Amino acid sequence: MDTTMFVLALGGLEIGIGAGALILGLAIGMVVARAMGAKAATLATEEAKALVARTEADAKANAERIRLEAERAALARKEKVDGELQKAWDEHRESERRLTKREDAFDRKEDAVAQKDAALQKQLEALRERDAKSVKKEAEIDALLEQQKESLQRVSGLSREQAKETLLQRVEEEARHEVAKVTRRITEEAETQAKDKAREITLMAIQRYASEHTSESTVRSVAIPSDDIKGRIIGREGRNIRAIEKATGVDIIVDDTPGVIVVSCFDKVRQAIAVESLERLIADGRMHPSRIEEVVEKVKGEIGEKIMKAGRDAVLEVNLRGVHPKVVEAMGKLMYRTSYGQNVLRHSVEVAFLCQIIADQLGLDGTIARRCGFLHDIGKAMDHEMEGGHPKIGMDFARQFGEKEPVLNAIGGHHADIPSTSFYTPIVMAADAVSSSRPGARRESMEKYIQRLNDLQEIAMQYKGVTEAYAIQAGREVRVMVDAARVDDDQAYLIAHNIAKKVSEEMTFPGEIRVTVLRETRAIEFAR
Repeated sequence: MDTTMFVLALGGLEIGIGAGALILGLAIGMVVARAMGAKAATLATEEAKALVARTEADAKANAERIRLEAERAALARKEKVDGELQKAWDEHRESERRLTKREDAFDRKEDAVAQKDAALQKQLEALRERDAKSVKKEAEIDALLEQQKESLQRVSGLSREQAKETLLQRVEEEARHEVAKVTRRITEEAETQAKDKAREITLMAIQRYASEHTSESTVRSVAIPSDDIKGRIIGREGRNIRAIEKATGVDIIVDDTPGVIVVSCFDKVRQAIAVESLERLIADGRMHPSRIEEVVEKVKGEIGEKIMKAGRDAVLEVNLRGVHPKVVEAMGKLMYRTSYGQNVLRHSVEVAFLCQIIADQLGLDGTIARRCGFLHDIGKAMDHEMEGGHPKIGMDFARQFGEKEPVLNAIGGHHADIPSTSFYTPIVMAADAVSSSRPGARRESMEKYIQRLNDLQEIAMQYKGVTEAYAIQAGREVRVMVDAARVDDDQAYLIAHNIAKKVSEEMTFPGEIRVTVLRETRAIEFAR
């Protein structure tokens, strides 16, 4: 319909164009005729006709081209519409197919549900019948039991309650007797087996792990090539020996003993620093306060490296994984710590292996037990710097650097300070006791001596302005360094008096203890 109307419109347009061309030609001819006369008019008329003919031909050609283009456009639009209709029809048929398939599935499910419903109905009917039979049988059984009870009552001459009470009493007495026998037998067997097993495990652990024990002394000597060196060590008016004692916190004893100088200190780290520094100063030959301080600082750094190496070696020896570097450093410090004369680091390694052996015998994790035993005394590396016992200090320190239960409980509870929450804590307690009680392992007087020196230093460090405190002369003197900017001379005397008074009130010691407060002001400038 649209195509036909479009063609008619094109025909009308063609006629209009022809008429317009004709009129235009006539007008031109009349003008030419009038202007040029009859001849000219004739010529113009012919030319006008020719022009009109050409114009009509062009108009027809354009009209035909437009018509063809319109037909092609209409045909393309028709094909597009037909394609869309075909696509819609295909989708409609696909939807119908899916709906038909779904309806078939629903029908099958409905049939299955109907079949299941019928089966369930049959089962329900069967259960009802069985329930009715059971109720009937229970009634018959109750009736038979009642008849039997009446018969028993007639025969025994006892009522139901009396018979029940008599029976229960007899059963109770027999049960109590049997329970008592079984309980006694189990208890005796458990005690015997536990004692035998504990003795066997302990002896096996001791036999399988044997460690050497050496009791360390608080006194070390430094060999000197000649007695002339003693005067250089003392220095003019004793300034060199005072500088060494102040820098290291030890007591240097220079007496008439030929060829040696004695270094006395309870802190093995300070003692090692002092001995190494003295040996270097003697070998170097230069002996003055500034050189002494320089050498001591250098030796302190090297001792710190030795501490880290000792900690790493111990961790490798007990084969532990994931130990924090701070924990390794703390364990290395135990190389210079003694407990009743027993080296704490070697004690920790020994306890670690004893714990593993005991745990393996009990079927527990030997790796966890070894870790618990190795770290149980880590608090001793910093207990002189913090308040509280070494179990709590060690537990808090280990928790700070990633240790978990049951290691924390073993550290904090190996002296029964806190309740045990795992089997590993009692194992550590047993291994610790085994390691400590072996012949030659400890000396009680050493621990008391060290504790007394610790107490002296802790009392001195409680006062404001005190920067350092060292117990020397085997605990017969405590030397206290104060900050000259915060403490004047009068306050220094007052601090010495207060420390001496508090030591007298809180400590028990033979003889007397000398309190020396040192206040020093240094003015340093450089010439350039």
